Amino acid sequence: MTSEARPVNYRGLMKKVEQAVAAMDRAEDVGSTIHSLLEIIIDKFQDELGIYGGRLYQRRGAYYVLQATFGDAKEVPQGLKVPISYRPIQLLLEQGTLYMDTEDPDIDRNLENLLGVQRFAAIEVGSEEYILAFNVAPGNDRDDILFSLGILRHSVNQKIRRDKMEGIFEQARKIQASILPRRRPEYGDFDIYGRSEPMEEVGGDFFDYIPLTKKILGLAIADVSGHGLPAALQVRDIYMGLRMGLARDFKIVRTVERMNAIIHQSTLTSRFVSMFYGELELNGVFIYVNAGHPPPIHIAADGTVRYLEEGGPVLGPLPDATYERGFVTMKAGDMLVFYTDGICETQGRDEHGRLLGEYGVERMLEVAREHQGETAREVVDAIFASVEAFSRNAPADDDRTIMVVSHPVIDTSVTQAFPRPSGVL
Repeated sequence: MTSEARPVNYRGLMKKVEQAVAAMDRAEDVGSTIHSLLEIIIDKFQDELGIYGGRLYQRRGAYYVLQATFGDAKEVPQGLKVPISYRPIQLLLEQGTLYMDTEDPDIDRNLENLLGVQRFAAIEVGSEEYILAFNVAPGNDRDDILFSLGILRHSVNQKIRRDKMEGIFEQARKIQASILPRRRPEYGDFDIYGRSEPMEEVGGDFFDYIPLTKKILGLAIADVSGHGLPAALQVRDIYMGLRMGLARDFKIVRTVERMNAIIHQSTLTSRFVSMFYGELELNGVFIYVNAGHPPPIHIAADGTVRYLEEGGPVLGPLPDATYERGFVTMKAGDMLVFYTDGICETQGRDEHGRLLGEYGVERMLEVAREHQGETAREVVDAIFASVEAFSRNAPADDDRTIMVVSHPVIDTSVTQAFPRPSGVL
């Protein structure tokens, strides 16, 4: 090869860059992405850029340790350590890409001779976790090499970040799936059912059934401000804090006050949480505290409506907030409807997509009344169906949650097929 740079077909070069990026997207994880990238670069860019071999290094403390060699690179025992203080590595970490030859005064010739390198290009990927170094044949333009490798470095770093975020979201999904109840509780004559639909893959709404004793069942619903992963992580803290407080036999007001203090002191200081928590006894007495949450609705069998508002402010902003209790008695035929504001604030649309205003509490109450006497699940599903029809199935603007507790009328009459005869046998 000559020492003169050859003309580069930039259209062909960019096409190969796009192919390399597409191939990286098919890799399953970060490790396979890095290995795939090395093989792709050597395979696809040998002619255009003169790249004929490569080495993969991974950071281990104060060193980059050789993990593998590719292509026509000289075989060197794995485990070779290059200190981070080595000047070419320092330049690479500062710039992201690097091109050098053995005439450069910063080069350690003994090391490069061991590697069999006369000139090389390198990129760092994965937030400095990996270095990909390539042998470069003479007669190739330095700027073309750095340009192409820079694009590939950007693409692989995007994929690594995306893969990491997907991993975090998957963990969050698993955490949320373990937090939200999987089945409705069996509790006396009460029929209970809840359903939550996050706006994103994970959400900030939460509901829970907490068995306290054989005669007391805790019921909670909460809404963390915001959406997505930060809200989902705050939900986990609500779940743990509430259950830990109740496990220590704190009274209902004390539990909520402690929850407020925990949220106020958390690192997510820009967030606040609305929460409603109550304890339902087998005799129908329901004692509750409303911490700034949209008030659940008690619908009596005779149609009377009461909003459960007693409590105090949302959790988080005020370190010394105080709360008070409220109570209501659930009688046969009564129903409680818990909800988050994502239900009532859903925007309606006409057939042309024009906004019609919010769904509102009154529409929800009307649907609940229409289905009163049906199972709790049927009431929940009917409200969700009404909301979706109102919005014409437009993407949700907020997480949506409904929980219903009904106290069905039990028919205690017994028909005697064989009435007891009078007289004595």
